[in-house]
Amino acid sequence: MRRKLNIPFEWGKIIITPAAEAAIPDADILTAFGRHVSGDWGEVSDNDWEINNDSVLHEVGLIHSVYKSCEGMNFWIITESDRSVTTVLLPSDY
Repeated sequence: MRRKLNIPFEWGKIIITPAAEAAIPDADILTAFGRHVSGDWGEVSDNDWEINNDSVLHEVGLIHSVYKSCEGMNFWIITESDRSVTTVLLPSDY
């Protein structure tokens, strides 16, 4: 079962790759970022959802969320394990 934690975590510096910035509307990025920092990991598998929850609870490991833009394009938000950077990117940027 997917449970949304609502536990704040550090996200560090926010970076948006040039490809994501060009392809994803700002409003979609802002909405997704709000979901990411509130523990709604979007369209990840149930296993990845639990891994993200564990990463927040134990303050270790990266946090990887998957969202769709209003135009149906997949994009990711990844917070690094050390919480220094959170990146908005397209899967092809990875």
